[in-house]
Amino acid sequence: MPQARLAEADPEIARLIDEEVDRQRDGLELIASENFVSPAVLEAMGTALTNKYAEGLPGKRYYGGCEFVDQVEQLAIDRVKKLFNAEHANVQPHSGAQANAAVYLAFLKPGETVLGLDLSQGGHLTHGSPVNFSGLLYHAIHYGVGDDGRIDYKAMQEIARREKPKMIVAGASAYARIIDFEPFAEVAKEIGAKFMVDMAHFAGLVATGYHPSPVPHADAVTSTTHKTLRGPRGGLILCTAEHQKAIDKAMFPGTQGGPLEHVIAAKAVSFKEALDPGFKTYCGQVVANARALASALMERGFDIVSGGTDNHLMLVDLRNKNITGKVAEKALDAAGITVNKNTVPKETQSPFVTSGIRIGTPAVTTRGMKEREMEMIAAFIDRIVKAPEDEKLAAAVRDEVRDLAKRFPLYPSLKRISA
Repeated sequence: MPQARLAEADPEIARLIDEEVDRQRDGLELIASENFVSPAVLEAMGTALTNKYAEGLPGKRYYGGCEFVDQVEQLAIDRVKKLFNAEHANVQPHSGAQANAAVYLAFLKPGETVLGLDLSQGGHLTHGSPVNFSGLLYHAIHYGVGDDGRIDYKAMQEIARREKPKMIVAGASAYARIIDFEPFAEVAKEIGAKFMVDMAHFAGLVATGYHPSPVPHADAVTSTTHKTLRGPRGGLILCTAEHQKAIDKAMFPGTQGGPLEHVIAAKAVSFKEALDPGFKTYCGQVVANARALASALMERGFDIVSGGTDNHLMLVDLRNKNITGKVAEKALDAAGITVNKNTVPKETQSPFVTSGIRIGTPAVTTRGMKEREMEMIAAFIDRIVKAPEDEKLAAAVRDEVRDLAKRFPLYPSLKRISA
């Protein structure tokens, strides 16, 4: 077996890892679905647990030698159940999309109807997009937002009563307001449908009380473990005891084989971190920063969909700035500010161009930034959007961004890998 360290074994990969760490350190990460994990989470992921196959569940495996990964996975299960006050948890999904696929498999037959939020109005690919399994294997119909940019609950219920879907999905990837789960649960019960909530974006806020919990209302709740939860990239499923067997079977052997136990170990670490009182303070600052940033952008004439935010993100409609999301994303990236282009309600551009950008505060808040820095970030964004082709301006702003980032160091103890 090769014994060389990474810098010697594969200097190209070592160099690229170092360059990515430098990019994260020197820039402002404003992609709403990204965050920075703790050194402890990084450490847990890079362990020999990656060598172990463990098909099945703790205490019920199809392979021997699982006594230690059983304990690791059970810790993750117990901690996340406590975090969300859930009856059952499955921590094996490799991603949020995998978690969603398992719930669909557990609750639906191919071709049955599912009702979810329209992708162009804040939903997610796995909520019924025609290019995704959820729209290819199932009959997907959608509800949307009203002229105020908020979910139209009355229209959603009317669609549900008329179409009688077998499952209703709540949750979003670009929706800045608190979601009221009661109207969904009410109509689902009325028509005999299952109710699933995808809380991937706001799970950390749910865990700390800054967003209402869907757990008491839904048959199943899915989430990623990164984003506001600040864990490794992965997924999880919470459900009632009634659906435990169906969910676990849909996960394995339904949609996955062996779980990634090194990632599950990192999930367990992040769940422990989220149970610490300091995590609630962090999530409160995430929301405060998002509101401060949205307010500062609106003061500069930016159109924020729904007029503000209740959570960790905001959707910026750039049509009044005469710039597309694609152009804005590229220009901001050149200045060291990372966002993503995003469709907005009543979108007229293609998904590859878009009329908006999505901005989130989890990552910059992890670095320790607060409201004062949000004002500075809004000013950076404003300057770049006004002159997206100005390379000298981009270079000047990039220097200012780097100076700001250095005041809030990221992974100061992490050493370079390459020589």
